[in-house]
Amino acid sequence: LKEDPEYVKYFKMLSVGLPMGAVKNALQRDGKDPGIMDLNPEKSLKSQTKEEDNGDGPPLKEDPEYVKYFKMLSVGLPMGAVKNALQRDGKDPGIMDLNPEKSLKSQTKEEDNGDGPPLKEDPE
Repeated sequence: LKEDPEYVKYFKMLSVGLPMGAVKNALQRDGKDPGIMDLNPEKSLKSQTKEEDNGDGPPLKEDPEYVKYFKMLSVGLPMGAVKNALQRDGKDPGIMDLNPEKSLKSQTKEEDNGDGPPLKEDPE
């Protein structure tokens, strides 16, 4: 990881004495996940992140069902227009509020379980 061309400059920042917080801020500023700095720098990024993607499908931005909407964003359409297009096509516009780097399945599986205990017992 510390030799990955995409992250080498951040490890260099640490080696010259910058605090971890400053390095994480730089990662976030550059649009990268600051959690990268919590991983083992001696192992590759791929070997440390593949456990998270255990067959849940492609990242949302590469999902064939939604790729055209992320393309709309990338060419400059406002988020509102993209959400309107999703609604027009019969899809949930809230999809655009999810993390495009993670699969849809991994982000929606906890929301659908209604088998937990009731919040308040009915007195009747």
